[in-house]
Amino acid sequence: MTGQQKGRPYSPIELMAICGARAIKDGETVFAGTGLPMLSAALAQRTHAPRSKIIYEGGFIDTRNRDLAVSVADSRLHYRAAAAIGLIETLGMLLQGGRVDVGFLGAAQIDKYGNINTTYIGDFSQPKVRLPGAGGGNDIATSAKRVVVIMTHHKRKFVKDLDYVTSPGHLKGADTRREAGIRGGGPSLVVTDLCQMDFAESSKEMRLMTVHSGISVQEVIEETPLELIIPGEVTTTPEPTPQELRTLRELDPTGLYLGKASE
Repeated sequence: MTGQQKGRPYSPIELMAICGARAIKDGETVFAGTGLPMLSAALAQRTHAPRSKIIYEGGFIDTRNRDLAVSVADSRLHYRAAAAIGLIETLGMLLQGGRVDVGFLGAAQIDKYGNINTTYIGDFSQPKVRLPGAGGGNDIATSAKRVVVIMTHHKRKFVKDLDYVTSPGHLKGADTRREAGIRGGGPSLVVTDLCQMDFAESSKEMRLMTVHSGISVQEVIEETPLELIIPGEVTTTPEPTPQELRTLRELDPTGLYLGKASE
C-alpha cells in the first residue's frame, strides 16, 4: 500500500518504516535486511539512536552510507563502514555469537506465536507459490536478542497453521522456545500498515498493541484471522514527527522503497 491515505500527510509505508525505527534503542546493534528495515535502521541512527550500529548480511559493519543501498551486498555500504567482512562472520561470529540486539524480518505467513514462513505456499510436493526461502532469516530468528517483523496486513498472511516454518518464533507459546534450546529472544513486535502487535508475556500469543490513525480495532480484527489478544484499551500509534518524516524522505528521495510516499 503506497501513497497518502485518508488525508494524512504520510503514507502507511512511511509509518511502518518509522515504527521500525522507533523499535531501535540508542547503542544497539541492528541486523537489517533489504527494504524497509534499511530505512528503519538508518532513520533511527539519524534521529534518536545515533550510537546504534547497523550490520548487513553482505558483511558491512557499522555503515554510514550516504546513498541508499539496493541490497545488503551493495558496494554503497562500504562508505565509512567500520569493516567489510563476509557472510560467515556476520551470520556466525556476530549474529549466532549473540552480539545482535535486534533483527528485522518480513513474512509471507505468520502465526499467533510469531513463527514465520518465507519458503512456499501450499503442499510441499506441489506448492502454489515458491518463495525466496530462509536466506539469513532463520539465523536472525534464532539468534537476535529480539526480532521486529515488518509486513503488510492481509488476511492470507495471518494463519493458524503455517505451510512451512522457515523461521521460528515462540514455537507453541509459553516456554517452548526456551525449552527447545533457542538462544535468541524471539519476535517482540509486528508492524503492519494497520497496527502494531506485540506478544503476551506468559503465553507468547500475538496481542494488539496500537492501531494506526484512522484504523479501528474492528478493522484489525476483521483482517487478522487469528486468536488475537485484544486488550481492554488499545491506543493509537503516535503520529510521525516532522523530523522523522523529513529524515526518512531524505533517505529515500527517489521512492525506491517508499514508492509514491516520497514524491
